[in-house]
Amino acid sequence: MHRFHLLPREEKFFDLFEESAQNLVRAACLFAELLRNWEDVEEKVRQLTELEHHGDNITHRIIAQLHGTFVTPIDREDIAQLAQRMDDVMDFIEAAAVRIVLYGIDKPTERAKEVADVLVRVTTEVGEAIPRLRHRRELSHMREHCIEINRLENEADAVRRSALAELFHEQVDVTNVIKWMEIYENMENAVDSCEDIADILEGVMIKRA
Repeated sequence: MHRFHLLPREEKFFDLFEESAQNLVRAACLFAELLRNWEDVEEKVRQLTELEHHGDNITHRIIAQLHGTFVTPIDREDIAQLAQRMDDVMDFIEAAAVRIVLYGIDKPTERAKEVADVLVRVTTEVGEAIPRLRHRRELSHMREHCIEINRLENEADAVRRSALAELFHEQVDVTNVIKWMEIYENMENAVDSCEDIADILEGVMIKRA
């Protein structure tokens, strides 16, 4: 039986969200490092998988906290969606990394490095936006991060379009094209999920204004 708490344990939710956000930043930085310094690839992917498992654990703790708390600091639906979208970002980063090993990629493309750099910047914005949830007076400043996240999503989308165009023009190996298309898709999905996070945060701002 769940023990329900009448008073909102705000700090616990916010602590978990911030822990999840920082885990995303670490994963994005490690993924970008993997592409920039093409060595010990399997070890870096192993570390990314560990970060993904840690992210899963945080998500489970958030949901357990949600089930055990009667009054929540923000809407229950927003808590659940925010936890899920942050988990999605981690899943897509790890999926892209795992496929690099699974498909035997021999070297990264320059476009992949560009998208990875955007991923670092967009997760950093998420990492800076999430702590502002704690205080109502900080919510207005959260909008700046959300705007930048949206801009970075557009930047990543443009890079991905260029990357796909280059694949079809420069690659003669169809199998290699398919491999990179899937890797790019996972990277783009990670950035898109950051935009989903921004949308949720903007909704919270409106509700708490």
